[in-house]
Amino acid sequence: MPRPARHLFPDSTRQAQALGERLRLARLRRRIPQTEMAARVGASRMTIGRLERGDAAVALAILTRVLEVLGLEGDLDALARDDALGTRLQDESLPGPRRVLRRPVADEL
Repeated sequence: MPRPARHLFPDSTRQAQALGERLRLARLRRRIPQTEMAARVGASRMTIGRLERGDAAVALAILTRVLEVLGLEGDLDALARDDALGTRLQDESLPGPRRVLRRPVADEL
């Protein structure tokens, strides 16, 4: 039975297509043909083509290996590194500062 199609939101589709185009350009700048890229990655030429067209159904492992072949594996570390919203939400859920009750000193009584 085929998998159900999962469609992306329009902005996500545009981002995936832009990523694919950047990967294609990086491959071309290095003068690596699609067939050679596919052989290095361990995928088919069609899969590399789908990735370069922005098909989000291509496995993350393929994307990771393509980045490694291109020498761009460090770019993965930049994904979701600065989660400003998540940090702010986490900080808001932390308990506030503890209030220290001061006991009166015998001289003050």
